[in-house]
Amino acid sequence: MKNEERVVIAGGGLAGLRAGERLRELGFQGEIVIVSAERHLPYHRPALSKEAINGELHAADLRLTISRELNAIWRLGTAATHLETDRRVVGLPGGEELRYDGLIIATGVEPRHLQGAPRQDSRIHVLRTVDDAIAIKQAINSTQGLVVVIGGGLIGCEMAASVKTMGRDVAIVSRSNTLLGSAVGKNIADTVTEAHRARGVRMAMGVKIRHWMPQAGGVAIHLSDGQVFVAAVVVIAVGASPSVAWLRGSGLVLEDGVLCDPTCHVVGASDIVAAGDVARWPNLRFGGQPRRVEHWLNAVEMGRAAAENLLAGRESSRPFTPVPRFWTEQYGMRIQGSGLPSMGKDTTTLAGSKKDHRTITGFIDGGRLVGMVGLDAPTAMIKLSMELWRQNRVPEAERTRRVPQHLAPPERLADAQNPAPQPGFTEPQGSGYGRPVAPDAAAAEPGFAGAQGSGFGRPVAPEPASGHGPAVEQPRQPTRSEQSGRHELPSFEFPRQQQDSQPLPIPPHAPVVRSRPHPRSLARTGPRARPR
Repeated sequence: MKNEERVVIAGGGLAGLRAGERLRELGFQGEIVIVSAERHLPYHRPALSKEAINGELHAADLRLTISRELNAIWRLGTAATHLETDRRVVGLPGGEELRYDGLIIATGVEPRHLQGAPRQDSRIHVLRTVDDAIAIKQAINSTQGLVVVIGGGLIGCEMAASVKTMGRDVAIVSRSNTLLGSAVGKNIADTVTEAHRARGVRMAMGVKIRHWMPQAGGVAIHLSDGQVFVAAVVVIAVGASPSVAWLRGSGLVLEDGVLCDPTCHVVGASDIVAAGDVARWPNLRFGGQPRRVEHWLNAVEMGRAAAENLLAGRESSRPFTPVPRFWTEQYGMRIQGSGLPSMGKDTTTLAGSKKDHRTITGFIDGGRLVGMVGLDAPTAMIKLSMELWRQNRVPEAERTRRVPQHLAPPERLADAQNPAPQPGFTEPQGSGYGRPVAPDAAAAEPGFAGAQGSGFGRPVAPEPASGHGPAVEQPRQPTRSEQSGRHELPSFEFPRQQQDSQPLPIPPHAPVVRSRPHPRSLARTGPRARPR
């Protein structure tokens, strides 16, 4: 073991934090340096557009629990400026150079700017950091009049719902004709749009902004349909772009993020992995097309997987093949998503209720279920998620590869199965790859059987590395009494070969392990680092 080895983590958010913790869990005893552009330690970012805005939680409530074993050097308020892969150096402000033996890129994303918007006006805001949320909250509390949210995606809708619960007049301006657009399917999008409209949110859908006119009484926004909104506060929520400006000239492939191999190793460099929103990689469970996934749980899982594979080296690494999950809540309605709905060419209704709005939309690509989004249907989502896993199995050649020796043995699971709860929020511990629990176990829990905001299953103990998991109970058909209840499951023809498939493969990475195995150094895939 070489205790002088150093791993640098560029990015102090959730992915970077969980990556650093995983390094320690696997026995890395070298130096860990976390370089973060933010001045705050990691916090719960999904709450920024909800509880942090409406006042339910304060900044101190959002802080994430950091393992005492991490023992990292935090360089807060210090943005990485450049990367020299040949010298293994991360550049810092003032000309400082930080040498590394292994590098984890987890710099996340930055809010997109809207062309023509007078960003210098103090009444116009974006939302990405806790400082942004504090500024928006202060602006709302210190003004009267209309709050205009530009953008009808998840963040825009959550923001509008939060402001509306504060008793303020709110308007949503969107280029799409429905809120959330194709991300959740037409039925759910229409329901969410109507929910906002029924609560008095002013809607300007399918429009463009023609002119911005800052005035003493507010910012006048002229729309293509002739409407004019005079806003006391404007929040721009039109998406985000990967934070990769500091990587230009490094030789890495920067195409909508940092391009990675299936194992999270960065293309074009040795001893570098990437994780979280900034990483673009081919999820072999869903084909070979590289994609980015901007979800909370993906940052947890990918940060841990990247750390594991950095220690293992390219040759011994396993592909990162999760089933992505996300959720959002507005006006008490919970929307849960699983898989990659964006891949779907067609949609179908997988479950629904004749009595109310509860429904699940399935997204189909070539006759295969690739994603689904449910509205207030947690139990049915858990049951159907098994079919989503079955129809998107990792290719046999990848699934049966040797498990790297750095993975922890399955008997060390005490803390993984009983994680300490965090005040205010819970986060799934372990790799959380979301292998669905059996339907009866899921139904035994009230509501959603998983950690809040996590996905669709509790962490499960891994079986021995055989390439297959334990026998999983098959989803049973609902009885007539169940069909007359909240969720009626219509017949849906899945491919025959998938109906006859074997039990689900085990998640490729081990859960959280608090007991530390033998010390480990970085597996070398390139030239040794130069002496410091």
